Amino acid sequence: MAEVSQLSQDAREFAVRAATIVLRENNCHFLRVDKENFNRILRDVEANTVRLKEHGKDVLILEKITSNTKQVFSSHFKYTVMAGTPQKMLEHLLETRLDGRGAMGGGDNFIIATAQDPFLDDFLLTHIVFLPTHQLIEELDKYYNIDFSNQDKEFVLACKRRVIQFVYRWVTTIRHPVFEDDIAVEFLEDLATALENDIMQFDALQEEASLMHHVMSQLRRYQEDRKAHEGQKWKLPPSGQPISLFSAGNDTNRTIIMPQDDIIFRVYCADHTYCTLRLPVDTTAETIKIVAADKLKIREDELLLVEVKSNGERVVLKDNDISIPTALSINGRIFVSPKDHLDALTCLSEQEEATQGIEGDIEMFGTKELAYYMTLFDWDLFWCVHEYELLYHTFGRHHFGQITANLDVFLRRFNEIQFWVVTEICMIGSLSKRVGVLRKFIKLAAYCREYQNLNAFCAIVMGLSNVAVSRLSNTWDKLPSKFRKLYTEFESMIDPSRNHRAYRVSVGNKTSLDGLVNFEKMHMLAQTMRTIRFCRSRHLVLDPPSPKSEGEVKSYISCLRVIDNQRILTGMSQKLEPRRS
Repeated sequence: MAEVSQLSQDAREFAVRAATIVLRENNCHFLRVDKENFNRILRDVEANTVRLKEHGKDVLILEKITSNTKQVFSSHFKYTVMAGTPQKMLEHLLETRLDGRGAMGGGDNFIIATAQDPFLDDFLLTHIVFLPTHQLIEELDKYYNIDFSNQDKEFVLACKRRVIQFVYRWVTTIRHPVFEDDIAVEFLEDLATALENDIMQFDALQEEASLMHHVMSQLRRYQEDRKAHEGQKWKLPPSGQPISLFSAGNDTNRTIIMPQDDIIFRVYCADHTYCTLRLPVDTTAETIKIVAADKLKIREDELLLVEVKSNGERVVLKDNDISIPTALSINGRIFVSPKDHLDALTCLSEQEEATQGIEGDIEMFGTKELAYYMTLFDWDLFWCVHEYELLYHTFGRHHFGQITANLDVFLRRFNEIQFWVVTEICMIGSLSKRVGVLRKFIKLAAYCREYQNLNAFCAIVMGLSNVAVSRLSNTWDKLPSKFRKLYTEFESMIDPSRNHRAYRVSVGNKTSLDGLVNFEKMHMLAQTMRTIRFCRSRHLVLDPPSPKSEGEVKSYISCLRVIDNQRILTGMSQKLEPRRS
């Protein structure tokens, strides 16, 4: 009995101590909930949950929206979707978020309603994950062409209105990916024709006819623009960013890489001979493999297409993967090889050297000038990324048959800047000059932060944190304390808050649960996509520094000198400052 009493006392003391823990991070919290309150929370959650069943199985799970905001648009907005089958979620959306009476065809009211309940926007942004476009079109077509004979006229009219309103929101939200899908374009044209015929019978569809006219105008404008820019070609240098060779358009800004654009690149075999191919960006790995093998006279049944990285790592590419050239690592090369000879693939000697950057000393350029033109360059890359590319990248582009070329190039830029920092520092033999360049990179990071270019800012700081740089103790010791303090501040800024919580939540959050789409995960994805969409819609307005050597700086930052082999960089670092015995 005494032992039990002692244990009870220890437990109470532990409970007191646990309740007074001071956390290291400000945005972390321990939540202590007793069993009674925990059970009450569970009961409240269940009380706010509505489950729609068919044949004894859940097909739609709704949760009551607990908001103080007055719901002025529709009583149906009291519930939001947590999970469901794709078809039931679409049906629920059409019948509760789109007004069959025509009262919410467009305008500010819809924007306010969407802000209160983003279900429609979430669905439109993420439907390709759980309801591919061709299946979505089948469902919409059935809903629009509902059987007249067994239904009330007002109900039939409401169904048609809802489909038109949905299509209008779909096109204005997603834009280009809808117009790039041949099945979707055919559906839009058929729907426009069907609506013209239906207006003769349903005069009340005039408002929807106006919406559909807007959709078709956008489609025609897109088709004309694509025709004007046909013939775009890209060249992938042995290393470096894809270069636009020419375009039929006169736009001086960076061009978006499209699936049908041609790209010129090399494919090597084990003896380091190569062929040069020119194929569409969306060509599959299997096609590249077959064409390259034919040109290189490789007569084997079982061939593999492989990326060989600068450190010798071999990555076997799936046959259904696409946009291969743009997804290569900084010094990566494409090889074709018989399956049995995979171990014979070695990296080229040039892969172990710095990429062919523009000749020039970083000290020649003003730090603020470098940051300014880096920000302009990075912005152009970011602006070309459509938010759908994030979905393709997250779930695997081979599942969608869609390219992620623009996102690939943008992500590659981060690694390029990071290793450029390490390369430049490790290539300087003079200690005093190395200290000067280290100081310059810290100032460059500060200016990038000032310009809100967090992509370059984080890449520079991570480059300075690389072991090949951080181990240079003699260099860091001679750095003025002002810059050491600034660098320490920068390091704390890129420290992942709450141990990559957002990433862990995403990975631990399954896409489907018990056969139902986990729509809470779709909402998380849509939030990020909305952020990208918002940022791309802004104009970049920066005050340029005093012009000195604009052309030279632009050329320099667009073609950086980079070694991405960590072993080589560490070896260079050790030669500069050998280990202390």
